[in-house]
Amino acid sequence: MTEQELIAGCKANDRRAQRAVYDRFSPLMAAVARRYCRRDADAEDVLVGAFFKVFDKIDSFNEEGSFEGWIRRIVVNEALMLLRKKHALKRAAELTEVNPASYSIPPVAAERLAEEDILNLLDGLPTGYRTIFNLYVVEGFKHREIADMLEISINTSKSQLILAKKRLREQLEKLGYPAR
Repeated sequence: MTEQELIAGCKANDRRAQRAVYDRFSPLMAAVARRYCRRDADAEDVLVGAFFKVFDKIDSFNEEGSFEGWIRRIVVNEALMLLRKKHALKRAAELTEVNPASYSIPPVAAERLAEEDILNLLDGLPTGYRTIFNLYVVEGFKHREIADMLEISINTSKSQLILAKKRLREQLEKLGYPAR
């Protein structure tokens, strides 16, 4: 089935189309959920809740943008709601004076890391750092959007990103990255 046929089937509550959408997009969306949730069980909860919303709100998909992107946004929002519910984002701190340039991750290191290594490094970050890093670096949100989503200040978003990069750099250096 084409993506358009799947969408039309889901809008008609066709269980086969819904299953096909789940089969097609759940592996990628599970990886998205896992980046935000340290525990596999939490990522599974996010995935189930997100696909429930996908099928429940399919009529709101206006087909102007990417269907995958629309689903991804729902998954990210579900993950953020779970983190908010667990109060994991309330402990975010704000720094007033830091030099962001001194906390960048070397590109050479990023190229050498396998997906599982990156996930393990992200798991080592505190929830706030990991969430902001994912939203900014991976999802491409701006600090203002992140601040609005998480109900934090823009400066908190920026400082959490800086601290996440610093922590990742420290972890990479312990692992011997970057190779010279």
